[in-house]
Amino acid sequence: MLLRSQTSLITCKRVSFAMPERARYLVVDGHSVIFAWPELCKLHARRSSLAREALVKQLRDYQDWTSVRVVVVFDGKGKMVEATSDPGDVQIFYSRSGQSADAIIERLASKYAKQFELMVATADSMEAETVLACGAEWISPEALRALLSIARRS
Repeated sequence: MLLRSQTSLITCKRVSFAMPERARYLVVDGHSVIFAWPELCKLHARRSSLAREALVKQLRDYQDWTSVRVVVVFDGKGKMVEATSDPGDVQIFYSRSGQSADAIIERLASKYAKQFELMVATADSMEAETVLACGAEWISPEALRALLSIARRS
């Protein structure tokens, strides 16, 4: 008598689930970049608003060319933090008097680095260390210039 064992074959399909991509943000220390870029520094010497506008224009172009949302933080003079932006536009923050833009950037990094892909552009090495410790990326003003240039050519 012959015994046959029957085995059933189960076919498994590999199913992959696409994780939603985390939103990407570029946070820029506005005055740090202005003073690191000679052409913006010259404009700032003539009139500070011209330098801010020129920087924001370049960052707006970068945001339009990429899927990266841009936030610029400037040192301010008012009694409270001011934020300006139109929907879909670059977000601009001005710190209140007695508070540095660094403090706002560090708070943003601390609060949002785990939730979003966050890159901070600054020439301030202490601020860079802090945002790295929070889990954000850091780039220098020179690296930011290169990033904008690459995006412009793409």
